Amino acid sequence: MNKHSSSHLHAHRSDDAQHTHSFELRSQKALKWALILTLCFAIIEIAGGFFSNSLALISDGGHMVTDAAALGLALLAQIIAKRPPSAKHSFGFGRAEALAAFVNSLAMLGLVGWIIWEAIQRFAKPEAVQASAVLIVASIGLGINLLVFWVLSHDHKSMNTKAAMVHVMGDLLGSIAAIVAGIVIYFTSWMQIDPLLSIAVSLLILKSTITILLHSYHFLMQGVPEHINYLQVGEDMMRIEGVLSVHDLHVWEMSPGHSALIGHVEIDELQKWPHILHSLKTMLLQHYEIDHVTLQAEITVNNKIQNSSN
Repeated sequence: MNKHSSSHLHAHRSDDAQHTHSFELRSQKALKWALILTLCFAIIEIAGGFFSNSLALISDGGHMVTDAAALGLALLAQIIAKRPPSAKHSFGFGRAEALAAFVNSLAMLGLVGWIIWEAIQRFAKPEAVQASAVLIVASIGLGINLLVFWVLSHDHKSMNTKAAMVHVMGDLLGSIAAIVAGIVIYFTSWMQIDPLLSIAVSLLILKSTITILLHSYHFLMQGVPEHINYLQVGEDMMRIEGVLSVHDLHVWEMSPGHSALIGHVEIDELQKWPHILHSLKTMLLQHYEIDHVTLQAEITVNNKIQNSSN
């Protein structure tokens, strides 16, 4: 074996899992356009927010800055995730997507905390807001956010793109809140509506952010896929004819959508292993969509264990 080349070690035979360890091609063009639109308008909206002294507008612009970072991380993660497995990273780089989603969610939590804190300060000491400037900038922002959300919706299967879409959804709500705040202030001069709506939007975003955070954390910690019942998998494997017991069983996601399983199977006769293994793989694929299976057969003979791995 050539120690400088490991490509043949990552190759799949006809009876192996029929997927690649690296991610399928994602729509990088959509992310690039979303990133450009978001970043450019974020600068405009923040400037408009300070000019009009609107916390709702500044918070929406802050969301868009975070969105730009989220989109940048999502784009970078997709580029990294497409890299093939290597001698040092035999599973490939699919977890880059979940890592980006995790970082994005943490950033959003920090931003929500800052907005709520600033809003509380303004309740105690209301500040004047230029309603007309808020309405103009927020209306343009709403249109930009709708366009970005539409672009990203074409890549809805990617975990980090979903995380980025949560940010954009927050911006949509932020733009609407800023428009409402501008209208109320313009007609009533009630300044407290600005921080009030900022808090309302932040709390709405918080739920989705926590969901993405927990999901990405579960994936990074190699948790059992949410659609799979770990205990039921073991019970179904035990029902296969010839299987005496199952132990050292592990189920996780190698990359989103690609579940993997390893374990030890005790059988009565080693000669039956090829047929038992085929039955196990077929059941795991049909019932649980697990197509990457590595099982080790064990048989007790005179109190000793004989092993056969596959």
